[in-house]
Amino acid sequence: MATTAATETVSAKTVRETAADIFGMVPNLVAEITDHNPAAGDVYLSANARIEKNGVLSPAEQQAVILAISSYNDCHYCTKAHAVAGQQAGLDPDVIDEINAGGLPADDRLRSLVRATRRILGKRGWLSDADETEFSDLGLNRPELYEIITLIGIKTISNYVNHIAGTEIDAAFQV
Repeated sequence: MATTAATETVSAKTVRETAADIFGMVPNLVAEITDHNPAAGDVYLSANARIEKNGVLSPAEQQAVILAISSYNDCHYCTKAHAVAGQQAGLDPDVIDEINAGGLPADDRLRSLVRATRRILGKRGWLSDADETEFSDLGLNRPELYEIITLIGIKTISNYVNHIAGTEIDAAFQV
């Protein structure tokens, strides 16, 4: 269904207002997506909100996974943005630095989540029975693995948009 320029403007305005309500600002990433495709901006914000609210992982665990994804995808914008979000969710700055450097956190649960995230990314989701058994033994079953996959999907949107756009990192994320 084709949309008119007026419909797109209203939609973009709505997405920007939603972002401002969530973040207290319109992050450059959201502006970039929304300026070019308001529906994509809306999907990105909606998907983030749903998994943040209804996911099985804690906010700190979600941020550890997101940092692992963003560093794996070499997204400078998202590693900066989620370093701030990770601290707000309770991650220690040393843990954030360790994940962004490609290492593993000392905390057993976070280490397992980061390891699983990188394995799923590296294998493009083709986990073996041995992988699933290993992760199950670490307390990561399908609900956790599917949430990691969901976060990979959401972050791949932002990571790839930032790669294409060279999105300027917001002052709020310059830590």
